[in-house]
Amino acid sequence: MITGMLREMRKFVLSAVVWLALVPALPAMPGPEDVAVLYNSADPESLKLAEIYRDARHIPQEHLIGLPMPARQDITRDEYDQTIRNPLRGEFRKRGWVQLAKDSSGIVLPIKNKIRILVTMRGVPLRILPVPDKEQPNPQNPTAGHNEASVDSDLAIFGVEGLPMDGILKNQFFQSEKSITEQNFPFLVLTARIDAPRYETCERMIRDATETEKTGLWGRAYVDVANKAPQGDQWLLNVAKVNLAAGIPTVVDVFNDTFPKNYPATDMALYYGWYDWNVSGPFLNPAFRLKKGAVAMHLHSFSAEQLRDGNKNWSGALLERGAAATVGNVYEPYLHLTHYFDIIQKSLLAGHTWVEAAWMAMPVTSWQGVVLGDPLYCPYQHLDGSGEKKEADTEYRALRAAMLQWPTDSVKRRQEITQAAERMPSGTLAEAVGLEYLANGRPADAADSFRTAKRLYVSNADKLRQDLNLIAMDRVADRKPLAVQALRDAKAKYGPIPESEALQGWLDILDPPPPPLADPTRNPSVKKP
Repeated sequence: MITGMLREMRKFVLSAVVWLALVPALPAMPGPEDVAVLYNSADPESLKLAEIYRDARHIPQEHLIGLPMPARQDITRDEYDQTIRNPLRGEFRKRGWVQLAKDSSGIVLPIKNKIRILVTMRGVPLRILPVPDKEQPNPQNPTAGHNEASVDSDLAIFGVEGLPMDGILKNQFFQSEKSITEQNFPFLVLTARIDAPRYETCERMIRDATETEKTGLWGRAYVDVANKAPQGDQWLLNVAKVNLAAGIPTVVDVFNDTFPKNYPATDMALYYGWYDWNVSGPFLNPAFRLKKGAVAMHLHSFSAEQLRDGNKNWSGALLERGAAATVGNVYEPYLHLTHYFDIIQKSLLAGHTWVEAAWMAMPVTSWQGVVLGDPLYCPYQHLDGSGEKKEADTEYRALRAAMLQWPTDSVKRRQEITQAAERMPSGTLAEAVGLEYLANGRPADAADSFRTAKRLYVSNADKLRQDLNLIAMDRVADRKPLAVQALRDAKAKYGPIPESEALQGWLDILDPPPPPLADPTRNPSVKKP
């Protein structure tokens, strides 16, 4: 099979030179000399993790900073000031990294800064607790009076002295299209955190990022729209749109409910969704794992409320299921003040590092957001076809090659991919064509491609997803009886495989069971015989 795939790759690609000519040059990127590493010197594992990251990214030894901090995720504002912020300012000055000046309003701030990125290690506290405020809430300004924050978000502007404790501060890097190394923002340090429920997961996050960069991140994307608010929904739809243009096959769930339990989300390299409080959908399957190097995130007000329980909230839970990078919120951020998911994906596809993409997507600092993962991780630096080749990536590389070879001729591109899918054979290619037809409003053609993909796939999980793709089309078209019957037929066919729970999840929505009969013995007004 792999020989056939490689042959199809050659059909799609004229030469490596053609790939390189069709893909824009990568942007400037920060390097190890731009990074400082902060760890908790009272926690031996925090130091060990800092040393592992230093070696993985060749960070200069003198860029490691150990400070004694409380061994808790939540700290008071005074503890933050006394054990983290103020000592860190002292270290930057002592090491000659910053030059300070006072502006006209009396605020002291860096006018030169050698360090552009600060990575915090597991053991550094996560959240700054609120200080009671005597002011009454202001409906016109919901952030006023709020001084609780993410430690990392506050550290992004830690070098600026004399700022108010309450509210938010504008992120000057928001919506930038240039690397932080090309911007004159000495007062801003981009922060990212290597932290997770387990120390071993942190080590794996570092290892996966550096290993994935050798090949590039290849796989399928899953986007869960959920229809909670127009702004957030549009971010997710935009993610699907930029993926389509990049040749990344993307499954989009457009229903109010999120992906059902144990949804068969194989080859998941990207996940963008909202809005459940705790981890759900495909991530509840004990056997589920994201692809190595995966970028995954779920939009929720408290997605990173804590990072020690891998089955609660989202950020820690996604990392425990194999993600290399995610973002989250430690308190209520308000939708317009959280990460814009579409900017993250667009920036990653443009070749920016993980920390830059995440901060390009964050409008404010000193607020609730946190970035988790190796800040220097650059998952899409091989969209030009370069990098080490792995058999498991061949079909996804072929899809990218076809998009580059026929970027405007969608008819020719789909025709070539469809024919290649039959020759290989490859359900992945056929499903990708169906997903593109669906995105372009051609459901009949999409259905034909999904049926072809089901025939070509080997695993029951992948076959089941094609049934769910077809049933989803019935749901969208309000063909409820057809959808219900198809769900029942699929349940009978697939039997007890874990992924079949997804069928029951949709059945419970479309054809809910009747309420249980009342028990008269539990009614005190009914006399017992």
